[in-house]
Amino acid sequence: MTRLPRRALIPLAVLVLLLLGLVAFVRHIPPALAADVAVEHVLAPDPDDKPLRLTIWTPRDAAGPLPLVLISHGTGGAPDNHADLAAALVHAGFIVAGAAHTGDTTRDMSYVGKRTLLNGRPRHVVRELDYLLHAWPGRARIDAARIGLYGYSAGGFTGLVVAGGEPDLSRFPAHCRAHPPAWDCNYLKRHGARLDAMPVPQSWPHDPRIRALVLAAPAVSYGFDRDRLAQVRVPLQLWAADRDEIVGTSAVEFAQMLPAGLEFHAVPNAGHFAFMQPCTTNLRILIGVLRHFGTPPICTDPPGFDRKAFHRQFNPAVVAFFRQNLR
Repeated sequence: MTRLPRRALIPLAVLVLLLLGLVAFVRHIPPALAADVAVEHVLAPDPDDKPLRLTIWTPRDAAGPLPLVLISHGTGGAPDNHADLAAALVHAGFIVAGAAHTGDTTRDMSYVGKRTLLNGRPRHVVRELDYLLHAWPGRARIDAARIGLYGYSAGGFTGLVVAGGEPDLSRFPAHCRAHPPAWDCNYLKRHGARLDAMPVPQSWPHDPRIRALVLAAPAVSYGFDRDRLAQVRVPLQLWAADRDEIVGTSAVEFAQMLPAGLEFHAVPNAGHFAFMQPCTTNLRILIGVLRHFGTPPICTDPPGFDRKAFHRQFNPAVVAFFRQNLR
């Protein structure tokens, strides 16, 4: 067995400590809300893949039945990236749950290079909901007639498919040829993926149990058109970042293609990561170092944009939408 020199172990140890700090960040709940929120981590079966890691946030005292909101995170992320929104929803009387999308998380990005990172996401939501309604010990607290979904970035794609969208991912190569600098094309290339047609499932699963959607900076608009979104008929709130450096104008394009009646919000001067929970000072330092290892600048916003101030408006608006449409 070959031993690494002690000098080589030092940067490796530093990287491990930084990653542990990142994990601590994504599980952070604002202290003002933490007292009212119980958090549990469970495994839900997925017969087609590894078990799903779920994070479930619940009110400590409310008995139920309560409405449920599912969270679908962005690529390479985790449900806990939206812990402040989850806590705000719980504080308002919701149960919140998020599945870590297998192969496309902070801990495991193995499906990115295989170009299958999108394929299982809608199925994960269906499996997650099956578990929560039929096997989770707290299932009696859920009102099965009042279920919504919040999707961010690739999670926005996920929500649209679950709600009835039929994407055509064969358009991906043409998208990359027309937009060579596009973030998603370069993201896949960095992970060793080819930019030809993506492998796709034979069919996309939909779930009528989802009664309302909130989408923030949804990705992959090039995979849809009006016809492919015609069956998305649930109440929908859509948020676009004015200076989105990751998905560009995708959210605006979705707003133009989706059926009429959605609630649209364009956030001035916001970047893509504005919808993730605000970073602590320690996390900003960690990300500054981890950027040298390929971590996206999740704590960086355009000059003059105040993420904390924005979330004081964003979280209540999302809560109000779900309250209105999951009555």
